[in-house]
Amino acid sequence: MASKIKVDQIQTADGTGTITLQNQLSGLTNASMPTGSVLQVVQAEYSTQTNFSTGTYADTSLSASITPSSTASKILVVVAANGCMKSDGNTATAMKIRLVRDSTEIAVFGLEMGINWINQNGTWGTTGTTKLDSPSTTSSVTYKTQCASHVNGQYVRLQHAGSTSSITLMEIAG
Repeated sequence: MASKIKVDQIQTADGTGTITLQNQLSGLTNASMPTGSVLQVVQAEYSTQTNFSTGTYADTSLSASITPSSTASKILVVVAANGCMKSDGNTATAMKIRLVRDSTEIAVFGLEMGINWINQNGTWGTTGTTKLDSPSTTSSVTYKTQCASHVNGQYVRLQHAGSTSSITLMEIAG
């Protein structure tokens, strides 16, 4: 049998005051959360079809910004990108995607298509990455993806046919 204690007030040990328990979470701040707690979550999605056909990285328009509450905080970044590739039929190709914090590359990932996978409509796929970043700032930080074709002239496409790519940022208490 579970026990319950019901009281109207709790008196301090020295008898000079009382403790009210009406709202046990009042005064709770990000700074008082234990290490590893999720402090905030930001998510962005993008579904406009975007083509790339050169080996030079270009912005994908998938980005999100977050302002950490402490320099000790870490940012968990989760990216899911939907893509399509089509080669000339004789060459394997790949989509190169990189994750950038402001202007600093922090991760590279992609999607590869071998010659045997090639068909008339191209090859679809989903790729992504997860990165635990330490920006060491309390200023706003922007995370974004950039894309390039592994082989010049071979097109790669994000958000093919209106599919959605997403980026999620989670501030983790440090």
